[in-house]
Amino acid sequence: MSTDTAIAGPADQTDANRSRRIFLGIIIVATLAFPLLQVFFGGFSYWLHMALFLYMNIAIASSWNIIGGFAGYISLGHNVFFAIGGYSAAILFAYFGVSPFIAFPLCGLISMGFGFIIGMMTLRTRGPTFIISTIALVLLAKILLDNWDYIGGSNGISLPLLDMPVEYVKLPFYYAMLAIAAGSVFLGYSVRRWKFGLGLRAISQDETKAEVAGIPTRFYKTLAFALSGLFIGMAGALWGYYLTYLSPAIFLTILVGAKFVLMTILGGRGTISGPIVGAIIFISANEFFVAQFGATELNIVATGVLLLLVLMFFPEGIVGTLKRNGKLPAILDWD
Repeated sequence: MSTDTAIAGPADQTDANRSRRIFLGIIIVATLAFPLLQVFFGGFSYWLHMALFLYMNIAIASSWNIIGGFAGYISLGHNVFFAIGGYSAAILFAYFGVSPFIAFPLCGLISMGFGFIIGMMTLRTRGPTFIISTIALVLLAKILLDNWDYIGGSNGISLPLLDMPVEYVKLPFYYAMLAIAAGSVFLGYSVRRWKFGLGLRAISQDETKAEVAGIPTRFYKTLAFALSGLFIGMAGALWGYYLTYLSPAIFLTILVGAKFVLMTILGGRGTISGPIVGAIIFISANEFFVAQFGATELNIVATGVLLLLVLMFFPEGIVGTLKRNGKLPAILDWD
């Protein structure tokens, strides 16, 4: 009996790994080939937009997961990095002629740099005090941008469209945002496996014990905060140029920051595939309710009710709860 189990175990693991590789291969081919439907047949502009929007949110949720999932620090202010990326790209393009397709990696680094500075200040606090400090950060950033005339103030700043046929204008944004999403997921995957990631999880479980064990908690938290802003800044840079218009109202509302948190918690924070699952469900549900009720308060209420119902049955998020109960499909077990 035990011999059979010992033999079956590695075989089952090999089958699971093979299934995961096949599944990922299919997903990669499908996502890369999808825009060709628009090129050859047309009529897929809306679906390209939705895919691009989904990739952006996957990038955001996976990045937020580094500080909110691995380290356990719930930030409601990460949309500040989204705004930093967007406005950095707008300034580089509008005043210096640098294309966001070239500038968005730089914008990510700028956001990461601000992340170090902000993290050094806010991460002196813990728990509810930290959450409140991140909300204050959003309010402060909005006041600053509303009154910064150089970049349009509360009226925002407009950017020109790409000089290419309208039916193809989404294609470069699609592939660029897909690359950002893939980079964000890979960063989260890597962090979880580094010694740094083990330290973050120790901080999440008991920060005092982690300090006693010799983990440089202050540095680890600050680095996690900065890294979580890297790809969010890149996504913001590309999204602002895609919209051709930026304003503080687009980036800097509490609802936008809360969405980052909800997507990750819905899928399962602290997991690799959780933010992806959470983003897919959240965006799909929100789009469905918008179609049913329009962009009204009813849409927000319906989305909130759905989230509450899901979390009643999946208290650790969908991926987290399924993993704990041993029911997580192998194709989603990336941890």
